[in-house]
Amino acid sequence: MSTPNTAIPGFQRHTPLDDAQAIFTGVLFVSLGLLLFRQAGLLSGGTAGIAFLLHYASGGDPGLLFFVINLPFWWLSWRLMGRVFTLKTFAAVALLSLAMAVSPSFVRFEALHPAYSAVAGGLLLGAGCLFLARHKASLGGVLVTSLWAQERLGMSAGRVQLGIDAVILASALFVLPLDKVGYALLGSVAMNVFLAVNHKPGRYRAA
Repeated sequence: MSTPNTAIPGFQRHTPLDDAQAIFTGVLFVSLGLLLFRQAGLLSGGTAGIAFLLHYASGGDPGLLFFVINLPFWWLSWRLMGRVFTLKTFAAVALLSLAMAVSPSFVRFEALHPAYSAVAGGLLLGAGCLFLARHKASLGGVLVTSLWAQERLGMSAGRVQLGIDAVILASALFVLPLDKVGYALLGSVAMNVFLAVNHKPGRYRAA
């Protein structure tokens, strides 16, 4: 008898190589988006946004801050999303933490308009997160909560993330100029609209 998954027409199971390239590509997209934000003096939503807030307030390394902030979420991820999801997510978080730390040494932009950084960075973050989500991984932190809400409650991951990001952006008013917060909001909208449109239950049949 066929298993429920293989009985679905068009269903394909991801191989470990598929997962590895998706995690690498997703992290690459996200790291470039975050670099656009950082060099324009903006911040993203999610756990990376919290890391940026602490970076702007204290001068700490955002890559290290991102990794440390994610630590409390591993138990939640393991309990709610399972072992495989958590291990893939840990790999993505570790790789992104490294990329955030070293990317400024490899890529520099001489001139960046904040509006361009916001939209391009937001779309890159959305695309990168979509790569990860379709291979049962994430960037940890609050995104774990968003993906869990979609997986278990049928809510849109993009809309849940948007609500959490609103709190982060409101907090940014204490450390960033108002115009920078406005551009950061534009980037958050670009990312979350992308996810809301492209990441819906049942649209992508693979595992």
